[in-house]
Amino acid sequence: MGYTKHKKAILLLADGTVFEGKSIGIEGTAYGEICYNTGMTGYQEIFTDPSYFGQMMLTTNAHIGNYGVNDSEVESDSIKISGLVCKNFSFTDSRVDSSGSLLNYFERNKLMAISDVDTRAVVRYIRDKGAMNAVISTNTNVEELKATLIGIPAMDGLELASKVSTKETYYFGSEEAPLKIAALDLGIKRNILENLAKRGCYIKVFPYNATFEDMKAFNPDGYFLSNGPGDPSPLKEAQEVAKQIIAADLPLFGICLGHQVIALANGIKTFKMHNGHRGINHPVKNIISGKGEVTSQNHGFVVDREGVEAHPDFEMTHVHLNDDTLAGMRMKNKNCFSVQYHPEASPGPHDSAYLFDQFIENIKK
Repeated sequence: MGYTKHKKAILLLADGTVFEGKSIGIEGTAYGEICYNTGMTGYQEIFTDPSYFGQMMLTTNAHIGNYGVNDSEVESDSIKISGLVCKNFSFTDSRVDSSGSLLNYFERNKLMAISDVDTRAVVRYIRDKGAMNAVISTNTNVEELKATLIGIPAMDGLELASKVSTKETYYFGSEEAPLKIAALDLGIKRNILENLAKRGCYIKVFPYNATFEDMKAFNPDGYFLSNGPGDPSPLKEAQEVAKQIIAADLPLFGICLGHQVIALANGIKTFKMHNGHRGINHPVKNIISGKGEVTSQNHGFVVDREGVEAHPDFEMTHVHLNDDTLAGMRMKNKNCFSVQYHPEASPGPHDSAYLFDQFIENIKK
């Protein structure tokens, strides 16, 4: 990759719309489904969240990179977004405990990014037209880019968990912990593991295609299905695991993609949203307690609310207050519950951290 700061660059959407910007200094071309995150902070956690694998991130906060990066603020071992589109890119980092600039971090990860884009205009456009594939490039030949963009697969029907899941099992937490959890890694965030570990759990993390027998051999007290990228429908192996855990009435907790897998395992449909929910201030109501929660969210697919309400074994526990979509559910006759959002935050508020405590209580029951 070459290095030319402020060279002209473009964002091209799948429908042919072009937005102009400038290179931050890393030349090249990157593809992905464009989505936007409304969070005012936590950009490093967002960039390293496996749930964003294959997506082009558009940040609505005007300043990106202003506080640099920190080695402790990652949610996985590498950047997972395919590219970044922002308004103002900060080349200097102003924070006492910064471990480097965002530019150097992107250079190490060979991540393509463009700045000086009218991000408000782009957000308004894709909010109306819906999520779609896009390309950012320092090559400004639109016809060339259009030709290559055609070959990029759509997110609908795309299985991506296998791209971010661990290849080998590994352990997290203290071996002396009182509880053992078997976690299926569909794109797990590090802070989920930390939230379980600090509640007295020793976790064995399994690859996305592990079987129930593999997980059961660990003799766990509870089972966890993680967040992750892509469409949940192709994850037949994970759905089978969920079916068997539920059939055995073992404690099960699912977050985001794991929540969707639990729904599909019970014949409840999921569908791709017009734009999805991505940000750290999404309002959710806990129907059981009547309390509101400000939540961290990141998903482009959602469980069909009518399917849950019509299912004799399920009940809705949480609802998203912006659009009345399903945000959480539980089984009436089994030890199983799940939510669409991220109680571990990173970034975001901690209103929903009680869900990890609820999982522990379900195990102890």
